[in-house]
Amino acid sequence: MPKLYFNNTRHADLPLHYGHVPPWLAQRMSLLGGAIVESIVMEYGKSAVLSRLSDPFWFQSLGCVMGMDWHSSGITTSVMGALKKAVNPKFRELGIYICGGKGKYSRQTPSELIAFSERTGLNGNELVRSSRLTAKVDNTAIQDGFQIYLHTFIVTDTGEWAVVQQGMNDASGMARRYHWHSEQVKSFIENPHTSIYGKNQGVILNLADLQAADAKTAMLEIVKEDPQLMLPEIRKIVMPSHHDVRAKDVNLKRLGSVLALAHEKELRDFESLLLLEGVGPRTIQSLALVSEVIHGTPSRFSDPARFSFAHGGKDGHPFPVPVNTYDETIALLNNAIAKAKLGNTDKQQAIKNLAMVSQMMEQSFEPDENAFDKVIAKERAESYKYRGRTVFGKAKPPGNEQLSLF
Repeated sequence: MPKLYFNNTRHADLPLHYGHVPPWLAQRMSLLGGAIVESIVMEYGKSAVLSRLSDPFWFQSLGCVMGMDWHSSGITTSVMGALKKAVNPKFRELGIYICGGKGKYSRQTPSELIAFSERTGLNGNELVRSSRLTAKVDNTAIQDGFQIYLHTFIVTDTGEWAVVQQGMNDASGMARRYHWHSEQVKSFIENPHTSIYGKNQGVILNLADLQAADAKTAMLEIVKEDPQLMLPEIRKIVMPSHHDVRAKDVNLKRLGSVLALAHEKELRDFESLLLLEGVGPRTIQSLALVSEVIHGTPSRFSDPARFSFAHGGKDGHPFPVPVNTYDETIALLNNAIAKAKLGNTDKQQAIKNLAMVSQMMEQSFEPDENAFDKVIAKERAESYKYRGRTVFGKAKPPGNEQLSLF
């Protein structure tokens, strides 16, 4: 009997979430996401943006630092919508364009790509073919019980592309996100993805795997294969069903070093951070986590929930979105970008150093596990000071039981 193996496709399983993103957060997500993308392009090039978007762990971390619910399916639609709004108007400068979206917008991808090709001289038919094939593979060749309802195609002015798309399984209450990067695609029917993982739904048929050539002519035998044999080289990300952020969801050593960097005065005297003088400790905390999203290596994103401690979450987990801090983070990033364009990279380097210093501190930092709940309690108690806000309303000072969000 021919064996069927799952291919090396990046994938994330997320609980279905039907909430909405309020306008006050959607606008800020677009501004922050745009600044992060622009920072990456300036420092590492546009190809690095596509490489990061094809990494499910980085993508989840990006959504968390932007204030989205850390574990839900809505992170995909909201992040890609925010990036499309921010990135497309700057195409001439960044060289990156985003097509498609959710539902009816996903079906507009071919026409958007043709219009894009007419502007750039790229082969529009080939781009459309790639778009359609990625959807066909994840919807048909890989029969894992998920129906694609979101398809976004990210393309550069050189023709390099990435795809982020998401499928839904109403029966299991889960969504599944698939990631592609053209640099990793040698064939659409033989190991095309960058990596994949899915919670075991029973027998899974994957005709896009390199080792499934025999399977394509012996399908009745293949579907009897033990699903455990399909998962030998998988990179996993399955988000839990609980909505709150718990200590087990984050690397306390990494989070603790960021909090120490932000709130212990003697640590903030580090020479390379002096250019951030005058920036409050709460903003330093957010900037350090944003800096890591921009400059961190792939191994740094194994605990996406940690990045929720930058700007909280719209549903109040782990705490309300600190609007004042969010705005200050955006302003500082944009200021650093503007100065770098004029040749002054000091501010940009100072923000980069935040991630570097927090990683240096990790080596000797010993986390206090009991401090985790105290940090969340403190953030919630002081949320009103930073104009904390959730989809339920604005945070109030502690003691006002009638108006308290928690």
